[in-house]
Amino acid sequence: MKRFQYRLETVLDYKTQVLDNLKTEHAAIMQNVNRKQEQIRGLKRELTGYESEFDQIKTEGAVIENYRLFDMCIGRMEKIIDEEKENLKVLKKQESEKKQEVIEAKVDTSRYEKLKDRKLREYQRMVAKADEMFIEEFVSSAAIRMRHQHRG
Repeated sequence: MKRFQYRLETVLDYKTQVLDNLKTEHAAIMQNVNRKQEQIRGLKRELTGYESEFDQIKTEGAVIENYRLFDMCIGRMEKIIDEEKENLKVLKKQESEKKQEVIEAKVDTSRYEKLKDRKLREYQRMVAKADEMFIEEFVSSAAIRMRHQHRG
């Protein structure tokens, strides 16, 4: 009997390649999300530093220009943090969309994998049947030869 061959092997290979590429893209987006989150945490630490310095200057007393300078710095940092949070939302949306693409590609690929498994099992059953039939024919022809030899 001929060797097992899955007619849709090239389609399965293509689907697997697409899935792998989507997983790689998803991982890159996740890395960007994580970097952005770390950047926001760093900006918040910086803001906290400005705020504590400002609190310290307020207790010690300072010229009005220093108050305004700290107020401007704190306001600017808050604005930058808000902008980066918006950028993070965009990245998370991209990540969510890419994750959905990965899920859809995985479902699509698994259909072809399951079909291949089913075809392989059918092939293995056919091989087993063919082997059984071959053994039966061999045994029965051997038995017939034996009978002919004993008679002759």
